Parts: sequence; structure tokens; C-alpha cells
Amino acid sequence: MHPTPPQRASDSERDRTAARLRDAVGEGRLTLAEADERIAAAYRAVHRHDLEPLTADLPAPTPPPGPPARHRPPLLPVVLLVLAVAWIASPLPFPWPLLLIALLVHRGVRRRGRRHDPVTPAA
Repeated sequence: MHPTPPQRASDSERDRTAARLRDAVGEGRLTLAEADERIAAAYRAVHRHDLEPLTADLPAPTPPPGPPARHRPPLLPVVLLVLAVAWIASPLPFPWPLLLIALLVHRGVRRRGRRHDPVTPAA
């Protein structure tokens, strides 16, 4: 069995490596002189294995932040508005049992939403 030949590096791979090295300068991980030497080596690289040692001592780049959490409008004000309109339009006394049911439903919906929403870390 023949060993596989080294794979040639593409221009985009060289550019990604150079961008990572420039980011490392901005993060304070490399000096300008170190980055300049490594970026020059990245653009001289012929094979993929030539690029790997240039960033091996740097941590992996941080992934971009995810999409922002969706904002849900509060349910309780809507329910209270509907109950107030129903009470005004009705000849009956204020429907206290309906208010109690609405509050319990709202509480259950909020608890269920908290259970399924991902926790966002504090900055």
C-alpha cells in the first residue's frame, strides 16, 4: 500500500490562516514580528501540513454568537384587557373565577417557557 501524498493548500486556506494570525495579533497572542513571519510562511506554504504548525500554538477561534433570543409579548396584559372588556360588556358581576383561571394559565405558560428556553450566560 502506498502512502497518500500530501494535499496541496488552496488560496482560501492560506487566506484563512493569515486571517487567524492577524486576529492573534489583535488578541495580543503574537507580536507583529511573529505574525509577519508566520503570515509570510502561510503564503509560501504549498501543502496543508505546512499551514498547521503556523497556528498550532494558538487557541481555536471563538465561534460567532448565535441568533438573539426571540421576545415574546407578555400574555397577562392581553388576558386582563379581554376580561375587562368582557366585564364592561356583561350585565354580570366581575368574573373573578375567569381572572383566577387566566392567572393560573399565565403562570403555567411562563414556567413551561422557562423550562424550554436556553439559558444565556451573563456577560
